[in-house]
Amino acid sequence: MDTPLDTPDLSELEARAAQQRPVFGEHAHILCDNLVRIYKTEGVEVVALQGLDLLVEKGELIAIVGASGSGKSTLLNVLSGLDVPTAGVARVAGTDLLSMTAKDRLRYRREVVGFIWQQTARNLLPYLTARENVRLPVRLARNRDGADPGELLDLLGVGYCADRRPSEMSGGEQQRVAIAVALANTPQVILADEPTGELDSENSEQVFAALRRATRELGVTSVIVTHDPLVSEQVDRTVGIRDGRTSSETLRREASDGRLIAEEYAVLDRVGRLQLPRDFTGALGMERRVRLELERDHIGVWPDRPRGEDTE
Repeated sequence: MDTPLDTPDLSELEARAAQQRPVFGEHAHILCDNLVRIYKTEGVEVVALQGLDLLVEKGELIAIVGASGSGKSTLLNVLSGLDVPTAGVARVAGTDLLSMTAKDRLRYRREVVGFIWQQTARNLLPYLTARENVRLPVRLARNRDGADPGELLDLLGVGYCADRRPSEMSGGEQQRVAIAVALANTPQVILADEPTGELDSENSEQVFAALRRATRELGVTSVIVTHDPLVSEQVDRTVGIRDGRTSSETLRREASDGRLIAEEYAVLDRVGRLQLPRDFTGALGMERRVRLELERDHIGVWPDRPRGEDTE
């Protein structure tokens, strides 16, 4: 009598298929998957992040832009370990930001990420020289492998400021020293909150040149939050946030003739949600619902009107 072959049941087949599928953000240096942050202010619940998705590759320099209240500052606080997510997934350099203890969070802020504030006075101690400011986080973390202050300052173009106090430096010089402070413990990720918000265009250019140099030569991943569209043009990728979700991405590349080409894309999240730009929906009077049609190579989106109705 023949022995029947063992055949896997449906649940086994589904499990195997799931294992073979690529994991979302598996190789990303920064991963946010359906990230939610809810907080209370004056007794009112505010949903600052509403299922935000974000992937950032190792060594990438990106800008995050959005209007006031869009959620970009909340996102930066979550990534820096200053704020705790409410739900979803947030992972930076392999660290799960939802499961950290208070001790883990302190180590994370000292070793994994470096932070740059908009206000230069928050980045540097006024009574220390540039060299002493850079050396301080290394001593606080008791990090024997910390970067050499002089080498960092030279890399960022402010080696001549090593023995100057902040009051003896320009705003642009202070922010470049602040980048050195953020890099002192050799972090894997740099986070910057409006780092050029108090600077003129010339100093802003120098600060961004320093950030690009650090990203390229030290291999760190840099995320800059800003509301200034001119600042966002200094990076290869700009991520737009609207109403607590990523809504658009602008990718920049250099053409063969040396021209810089920028292409803007809407972001499609993992469940198929798409945020259409408000000026597009407003121009066509789109509200509440739209009609969709699947074409051979694209999806058509129309206002909710009977077919054949005159749209003029």
